[in-house]
Amino acid sequence: MSTSSSRIDFLLNMLAKKPDDARAHFGLAVEYERLGRWDEVVSHLERYLDLADDEGNGFARLGRAFRRIGKEQEAREAFQRGIESALRHGHPSLAAELEDELKEEDL
Repeated sequence: MSTSSSRIDFLLNMLAKKPDDARAHFGLAVEYERLGRWDEVVSHLERYLDLADDEGNGFARLGRAFRRIGKEQEAREAFQRGIESALRHGHPSLAAELEDELKEEDL
């Protein structure tokens, strides 16, 4: 069993016990991101964002995942929400990075 598979199994077991565990959803999104399983990345990040007060990183990852599956409008919205969240939490460099991503990708 690969390390990624064992982490995924561990996180899925956590969610079986506590379906609203924001950290487990975020962790699964990261693991699926490593595997390029973009639909699952989106699903777990959307659930994470419903449960947590994200500081911008989750929205950034969601925007990139949407971009990977060709959903440009959703990507733009995620990046814009990430900018707002990053600024609200005092992370101007992350906000600037997301603004640059919007410009570079012409979303």
